[in-house]
Amino acid sequence: KFGLDPGAVHYFLDALAPFEHLHIVGLMTLAAPVDDPEEVRPQFRLLRRLQQTYRGANPRVDLQYLSMGMSGDYEVAIEEGATHVRVGTALFGSRG
Repeated sequence: KFGLDPGAVHYFLDALAPFEHLHIVGLMTLAAPVDDPEEVRPQFRLLRRLQQTYRGANPRVDLQYLSMGMSGDYEVAIEEGATHVRVGTALFGSRG
């Protein structure tokens, strides 16, 4: 799974500007798998900074949502501004 390099977000949003029916309402990240959730805090903080930087970059870029954090690190993600977390493992157990 991969997405955009943080330095490419601006160019990506600019490239989407001509598509008048497309509205960008948020950003999402999957943090690196680590044993200590504090290790991913900088990744979550970076996504929040990107949100603050590019919110309103054009009329169709709202970025009101931040989807970040999973079962092992959701608390840190919430502290860093997550509006959505993915906690399936905490609720349903590991897959496999």
